[in-house]
Amino acid sequence: MRPGDPARPALTAALTGTELLRWYWTLAELTGLARLLAVPVGGGKAALTERLAAALDGRPLPARDAAPRRPSARQLTAPVDGTSVIPEGQRCSQVLRAWFREELGPAFHFDAFMRAYIAGNAGRTLADAARHWRETRDEAARPQEIGEQFELNRFLRDWHAAHPGAGRAEALAAWQTHRARPRH
Repeated sequence: MRPGDPARPALTAALTGTELLRWYWTLAELTGLARLLAVPVGGGKAALTERLAAALDGRPLPARDAAPRRPSARQLTAPVDGTSVIPEGQRCSQVLRAWFREELGPAFHFDAFMRAYIAGNAGRTLADAARHWRETRDEAARPQEIGEQFELNRFLRDWHAAHPGAGRAEALAAWQTHRARPRH
């Protein structure tokens, strides 16, 4: 911590919502407080933090994103090949991973480009998806924006850029120091 930085408070029901939002908390920490306060824990870290801040301030909980749950969609099962058609609601499953690794090699992984393709291209074939993988490799190799919910990953990317050659242990120690400081 820097001189003059306030100490990180304990995560208790005595906090205010404003104070909760000033600090970094892990999902496990937030989930524990939510259970203590009988606040619903689903919906991701950002939504949980918002609900906890409201509960701590005595405000009504924000309406949960009530996207209706679709019944489980039909998923492709082995064996699959290049002519297999991607059904609506197909997940990036182990069946697909095995086929893509066989087709594209061991470097294949479901990156953001492939996850979006599988989710948004029902009716296309696995051969079309493999072609998409090959066509997006140059763009995928460039640094991508890291989602706000991946705070550790964002910190580590920035820290390593500012400290080339530094090791993992140093980066994680810097992360511990960073997360002990208030956000604002």
